[in-house]
Amino acid sequence: MTTEFTILGRGRAGRALAEAWGSRTALVDHLARPEGLVLLAVPDRAVPGLATCFPGRCVHLAGSLHLEGVPCAHPLTSFDGHARDWTGTPLAITGAVPDDLRRAFGELGFAAFDLPAELKPLYHAAAVLTSGHAATLWLGAASLLRAQGVALPGRGLLPLAEATLRNVAELGAAGRTGPFVRGDEATIARDTEALPEPWREIFLKLGHSLD
Repeated sequence: MTTEFTILGRGRAGRALAEAWGSRTALVDHLARPEGLVLLAVPDRAVPGLATCFPGRCVHLAGSLHLEGVPCAHPLTSFDGHARDWTGTPLAITGAVPDDLRRAFGELGFAAFDLPAELKPLYHAAAVLTSGHAATLWLGAASLLRAQGVALPGRGLLPLAEATLRNVAELGAAGRTGPFVRGDEATIARDTEALPEPWREIFLKLGHSLD
């Protein structure tokens, strides 16, 4: 099969997409200067400079960054360097992404939608809250328990995290549980007292953020 485009950048996103697309694409280091259509799978800070190397023939993956005249296709997922089942995963399109590349993403299961440039920072902040910040909360909670000698058996906090995601996926806001949902002020007060800063403030602000 003829190579249709090149992925520039060997990070987790670049490796995962290259594995999924196989021979239809080439994966190269960020120092390469390939011909034809180029997908910039590089950190946000590197996009502006590299985009100038491929005028009119590159697309970047940066969810928050907008560059006039440089289209963006941002997959709303957390890459790990390997091809996964991305069926139903949103793909934010800003600017004129070539049809061939849109189809290539679609064949991997991504669901494209148009995202106005001015909404990209809000969209990306929501993504960070959902992924990076959620992971920080789970890892932080586990660290708080370990610091007090509490070693959870089995899979630790992961079953709770998975059940929470499942409930929210199936029930929406009604899938949210816990003392803040119940209005259990006595439990909230006890739990808050047990936490060190800054977790105490985070606990209260997050708990009341949907009030």
